[in-house]
Amino acid sequence: MPRAGLTRERLVRAGAELADEVGIEAVTPSELARRFDVRVASLYSHLAGAADLRTGIALLALAEMTDRAADAVAGRAGRDAVRAFAAVYRDYARTHPGRYAATRTPLDPATAAASAGPRHSRLMRSVLRDYDLGEPDETHAVRLLGSLLHGFVSLELAGGFDHSRPAPAATWDWLLDALDALLSRPRHPSDDTPPTPRETP
Repeated sequence: MPRAGLTRERLVRAGAELADEVGIEAVTPSELARRFDVRVASLYSHLAGAADLRTGIALLALAEMTDRAADAVAGRAGRDAVRAFAAVYRDYARTHPGRYAATRTPLDPATAAASAGPRHSRLMRSVLRDYDLGEPDETHAVRLLGSLLHGFVSLELAGGFDHSRPAPAATWDWLLDALDALLSRPRHPSDDTPPTPRETP
């Protein structure tokens, strides 16, 4: 019989808080059961196991990040929108490192389709829309933006910038300015022309 007061949502939120405290790798049903002072078996009426718990945390984090980003970029365009989106991404990762790490959890196609992931992707494209990139450049830009943000915050969270100058904030601004300059540069039809293969003698 399910333990009174326990719900999937409550367990997932508690798991998310635990992930921020001890890291997503340390979040297990047994550790969560200790937090609620219940037997592990009581959790299995709501969770299928550790993988299900981690998926729930990933979905929660994706939804939170997307909601915050949508609010931040509302009414903004171009460079300002990119900077607002990037600020939410970095702030969320630093405030909720365990939840952020959970967003890297692989999801099966059905779960991914029903998650905030597609909305997050659409939001990234809308942030870049004023650069008028067209395809395939827009997709390249979405991947570049995601790679830049994830790479920077991952290194920052791991302490990769702790012992060097300038301060990470200065590099962050430099990177976003460089990204804006790249996306703003005029493009010519020749830019999309593949190079001519060299003839072999």
